[in-house]
Amino acid sequence: MSLHVVVGFGPAGAATARLLAGQGHAVRVITASGRGPEPGIEHIALDAADSARLIDAARGAAAIHGCAAPPYHRWASAWPPLAASLCAAAEATGAVLVLLGNLYGYGPVDGPLTEELPLAATGPKGRVRAAVWERARTLHEQGRIRAVEVRASDFFGPGVTDGGHLAARVMPRLLRGKPVSTLGDPDAPHSWTYLPDVARALAEVAADERAWGRAWHVPTEPALSVRQMVDRLAARAGTGPVPVRALPPAVLGVASLFSPLIRELKEIRYQFERPFVVDSSAYATALAVRATPVDEQVAATVDWWRERLAAGG
Repeated sequence: MSLHVVVGFGPAGAATARLLAGQGHAVRVITASGRGPEPGIEHIALDAADSARLIDAARGAAAIHGCAAPPYHRWASAWPPLAASLCAAAEATGAVLVLLGNLYGYGPVDGPLTEELPLAATGPKGRVRAAVWERARTLHEQGRIRAVEVRASDFFGPGVTDGGHLAARVMPRLLRGKPVSTLGDPDAPHSWTYLPDVARALAEVAADERAWGRAWHVPTEPALSVRQMVDRLAARAGTGPVPVRALPPAVLGVASLFSPLIRELKEIRYQFERPFVVDSSAYATALAVRATPVDEQVAATVDWWRERLAAGG
């Protein structure tokens, strides 16, 4: 088995590290603050944007999984040095660079999102995320590193809390049978990427050289609207139909005065005001991981949230 370095321990980083450890790999997690010991996982505290220290921490690794993300309001300033450090570590160590990306780089498009679309976003968050991959791809094409990016839609599932649009703002209320609120049109089709599938895709592409040199969409089930997902979650929870309300623009405007997150979401509001549908057929054609059936996703998510809330989480 190999050494895998996972940079970041948010929902995706944690799921990936634990999956790799469960597969028998040695796993080294890099975070700014570090963590206590965990079976099969070594935690190291360092600033991943410090390329010299990251290179030292990644020596001997088969793959470096870039799962970290700076604070949302600091993307424009913090992503470039982090991306440069990840690429420098991959070049110095020979490890495969596996980047966890998202779909911001495409910007608004008509029709399903495919990997062949240009990274044509004009907003600052979309442009900075596009630049992360463009840097890595250029170095890959120059033969200086081996790189691959895995792009996910909005995370959903066990382990997804504050940042998920079907997580902390929805699940506690839904489990009590109370109405929930959402950005944009609650009836617009929307793709949700199941967190365990993200981890499985990151682990797979790290080990399969056929995947390197391009971006892939994580295997994702067919799109369902927020209302449809809430209906399924409520049915599984036994809390009956739960009303779903779109947050009025005036409410969002007031909230943005006090919440940096709400302010920053303005750039990607289009993802919830119109259909936002991911085509992951390229991955399904070429590689092995398949999307978990949505009913299994829903069951696992409801069970996880019930346990979390019962424990006081």
